[in-house]
Amino acid sequence: MDVTIHASFLPHQDPEASLAFYRDLLGFEVRNDVGYAGMRWLTVGPADQPGTSIVLYPLGADPGVTEDEARTIAEMMAKGTYASLLLATKDLDGTFERLQARDAEVVQEPTEQPYGVRDCAVRDPAGTMVRIQELR
Repeated sequence: MDVTIHASFLPHQDPEASLAFYRDLLGFEVRNDVGYAGMRWLTVGPADQPGTSIVLYPLGADPGVTEDEARTIAEMMAKGTYASLLLATKDLDGTFERLQARDAEVVQEPTEQPYGVRDCAVRDPAGTMVRIQELR
């Protein structure tokens, strides 16, 4: 089989705040910015990985989600329990310092984990837990 990861979807509630986080803080390039019916979808990804993207989509975009479900999702997003993203870098300390200096919401400073990785954690503007591992 020849299967690759092309895109993953994460919800957002504020497209400008999401752009500031993924483009300006993490340095991802914007690959697509689409507005429709008062909503906005943003596709971002690392410049050196053109085949892998994250699609940041508006929470209210799925017509199959009921109002009660949307409220539950929004509550989970606010707590940081709805979605997670795992990234990696060769320079964890430098990346963490840049995120901290730019007022990213820090969840965990760089830490040697008992399961064999060194990582840190921040939350994006929508509450998504973003863990960044150090490449060794």
